[in-house]
Amino acid sequence: MSSVAASASAVSAATSARPAPARTGLTPEALAQVDKLKSRDAEVRQHEQAHLAAAGGLALSGASYTYQRGPNGVNYAIGGEVQIDTSPGATPQETIARARAIAAAALAPADPSGADRAVAAQAAQMEQQARAGLAAEPGTQTPSAASVDSAAPDSAAPDSAAPDSADPRRLALQRAYDSAPRAAPSLTAVA
Repeated sequence: MSSVAASASAVSAATSARPAPARTGLTPEALAQVDKLKSRDAEVRQHEQAHLAAAGGLALSGASYTYQRGPNGVNYAIGGEVQIDTSPGATPQETIARARAIAAAALAPADPSGADRAVAAQAAQMEQQARAGLAAEPGTQTPSAASVDSAAPDSAAPDSAAPDSADPRRLALQRAYDSAPRAAPSLTAVA
């Protein structure tokens, strides 16, 4: 039994002494570059997977990557993107929910890029516009302020809660919401 263990350890020692086949014949500088590319590849893939996981149904496609060939002949991902649907919803409430989901997808990675932060800012602006439109609609509440029991109307509420159509602030908000350009059908979140 000891001879089997000794021969197995000799084989594993001989195997571990050999360099990996992909690294054979590379200079120390090239090996360092391969290590950096491997690290960047793992970071990029993790970043894009975080976008995909958070985007859910808003993702228009899987992640696409930009590659760099290493000195060992292997392609490594050095950048990537996930396309998500950034169009507004059919209603202000749906737009608010979509904007929150877009922002969450954009900021999902541990270290969001500048482009990710820009997408999140656009989503926040879309949510703000939807809230302004919702506030301008008579008899509506924002989703965060909506009551849990909306089936039973509150007959004790005074009519003063209804928005005044002559209120200049509400009219200005409605005009701003109506005149704001709609979001593009898709926006790319880039790592």
